Amino acid sequence: MARIAGVNIPMEKRVEIALQYIHGIGPMRAKQICTALKLKDSLRTKDLSDTDIINISNYIEENFKVEGDVRREVQMNIKRLQDMKAYRGIRHRNRLPVRGQRTQTNARTRKGKRVVVAGSATKGK
Repeated sequence: MARIAGVNIPMEKRVEIALQYIHGIGPMRAKQICTALKLKDSLRTKDLSDTDIINISNYIEENFKVEGDVRREVQMNIKRLQDMKAYRGIRHRNRLPVRGQRTQTNARTRKGKRVVVAGSATKGK
């Protein structure tokens, strides 16, 4: 199993797709890595040689922030918003949707399982 940037990437997938398993590398960066290192489009991860894997690791390390660095930066940005008591920071702290979505009927992913409040069914009548 190939290990790049601390992540085991799948062996049966094309290199361009397998690189996207690394946090911080999306489709465009994966394509950029493959063109910079002159890897074929149809090349599978299992067909990479050890030198190819080392070259990919070095290229990623030199040019991009990945995995822990990206996660740490995102968390620091959220903490900064919370410390300055910005609207978005308050929404993060209260575990509500941050980007203006409605919360009366949706937002179950963010808010969690429904909590039934006693007597709320008779309020509308």
